[in-house]
Amino acid sequence: MTGPKTNERPGTRAVLRGYHMSASKARVVLDLIRGEDVNSAREILALTSREAADVVGKVLASAVANAVNNDGLSADELYVSAAYADEGVTMKRFSPRARGRAGKIFKRACHITVIVSRLEEDRLEILRAARNAQATASRSRRVASSRKRADQQASLNKREAAAEAEAELEAVETDVVETDVVETDVTTDAVETTETTETTETTDEAVASDEATEVVETEETEK
Repeated sequence: MTGPKTNERPGTRAVLRGYHMSASKARVVLDLIRGEDVNSAREILALTSREAADVVGKVLASAVANAVNNDGLSADELYVSAAYADEGVTMKRFSPRARGRAGKIFKRACHITVIVSRLEEDRLEILRAARNAQATASRSRRVASSRKRADQQASLNKREAAAEAEAELEAVETDVVETDVVETDVTTDAVETTETTETTETTDEAVASDEATEVVETEETEK
């Protein structure tokens, strides 16, 4: 028993007609998203480098918009139930070749159709469970990252506080050393002053003694 005809398949569709690309190139991309949910299909198309990926992505977005606006379905509950490309009009051109001959050029076109439908309940449950698990894991990662940043900030604050305490202690020690140096200088000046005074007194005594000796000698001479 054959399946339903192309134009009788259930679901919400979007069709792009007469796009200038061969159907074989479009089918390569359509095979990647067939049977996938809408979010996964978008991710696959975003990571596909073929030219047809951009075109198929626009057709898929149109089909999802039709399902949401016309049929009242939720975009998160849709999947690609059918995706195919039919041959379009082929334009025939010619290019001159050697010896008066002509080379054939076929400019092909295709009709791209994407049909989206609502997921079955069992697949919806699996998809919801996977999304919840992913959301929980993402939240756990965010919480862990926040805690890590908080711990790093606390450690940084502790290091800064320790560095400030060390700087203050060094400043206090420097002040104490400078005070000791000043006291030492004052003591040295006092000692030098005392020595100078003693030297001066000794010199005065010597001078006085010399004068007394001269006076005695003078008196003896006179006698």
